[in-house]
Amino acid sequence: MLRGFASTLFLLGFTLSGMAADYPPFQDLINAAEPKSTLVPPPGIYAGPVTLDFPLTIDGQGQVTIDAGGKGSVIYLDTDGAVIRNMHLTNSGNSHNDIDAAIQVRGKFNVIKDNVIDNTLFGIDLQQADSNIIRRNRISSKPVDLGVRGDSVRLWYSFNNKIEDNIIRDSRDMVVWYSADNTIARNDSRGGRYSLHFMYSRFNEVDSNHYENNSVGIFLMYSDGVRVHNNYIAYANGPTGMGIGFKETSDVEISSNQILYCATGLYIDVSPYDPEKTNRIHDNVIAFTNVAINFLNDWTGNIFERNSFKGNQTQISVAGGKTANRNVWKDNYWDDYEGFDLDHDGIGDKPYELYGYADRIWMDVPAARFFQGTPVMAVLDFLERLAPFSTPDMLVRDDSPLMSARVEISDSKQ
Repeated sequence: MLRGFASTLFLLGFTLSGMAADYPPFQDLINAAEPKSTLVPPPGIYAGPVTLDFPLTIDGQGQVTIDAGGKGSVIYLDTDGAVIRNMHLTNSGNSHNDIDAAIQVRGKFNVIKDNVIDNTLFGIDLQQADSNIIRRNRISSKPVDLGVRGDSVRLWYSFNNKIEDNIIRDSRDMVVWYSADNTIARNDSRGGRYSLHFMYSRFNEVDSNHYENNSVGIFLMYSDGVRVHNNYIAYANGPTGMGIGFKETSDVEISSNQILYCATGLYIDVSPYDPEKTNRIHDNVIAFTNVAINFLNDWTGNIFERNSFKGNQTQISVAGGKTANRNVWKDNYWDDYEGFDLDHDGIGDKPYELYGYADRIWMDVPAARFFQGTPVMAVLDFLERLAPFSTPDMLVRDDSPLMSARVEISDSKQ
């Protein structure tokens, strides 16, 4: 009777959290299956946790739920060549130490696609797991405070994986640790902390993702050779809000991204770290931010070309009263450029020069940041430009500023 009632709730799209013991164990179906066969379970709700240690295709056809009953991970996948698709995985345990997740992956050449994952601490965790495909899953964490949620997808010492076309809501981070040659493409992540966080992870590809209303868009720490293309990053606000950040990271290419409505567009800390490498930042739109590019220090080795800076409250800031002019600035569009194009070649007749006046008080004195953008700061800035109290620092010089932006702003890419 109870099981029939639960099945009725399942058909209505509900689950009974914490009652997995009343459901038939899904492990029995796996134990009865032949290796390399396809298991299509009868529709219904089943009890987890589950261990799969041989290659098997499990197809829930959108009608099967596995409920872990609030203990452990829903599925522990310790094999090569398995497929898990069209399943609903829910109600993992709450242990960060054990990485309680919807699926823990410990093998190679597995495919996890078209699943709905909810009320699990972590979503999909890959440890020393190579050449897997994670595609078209809907992932959300447990409804707890942001800092104690689990990560939507977590890679640790994992290589050549494809994380593609997933929809992520209200998880904590997507993290890539000590992992190389992964592709992260066309994911849609909102309501989290770090949309994507790299740590000691080289040669990864980040392409055409939609990151909105997260605390941070993409952050690269000690992660060289990463390519970040065609991403839409918006509304990364708050005290640490930034679109893309770098810390001691070299040989990255940041191109054709839209970074909109963020507290900081780009944050650059001792990058590139390798003095023989450069970071190439080109063809991006950085618009409607408090600070378009924030340099933590006076650094060099970044090449900025054909970027569009529109509607930013502050274009460039450099901590400590230094300059950003040791980097290369070429063919960028600056909406505050004050010049003409008399020869009609699309390039301003005089260089774009950005100086630090009184309005940079908030850059050097943290307590003054409270007054950033206020009328009193605007008045100080006007008076300083009219009759400088001291010789202002040149922050940026672009000898060939574009007269019009080459890339238009879109409200959304997806």
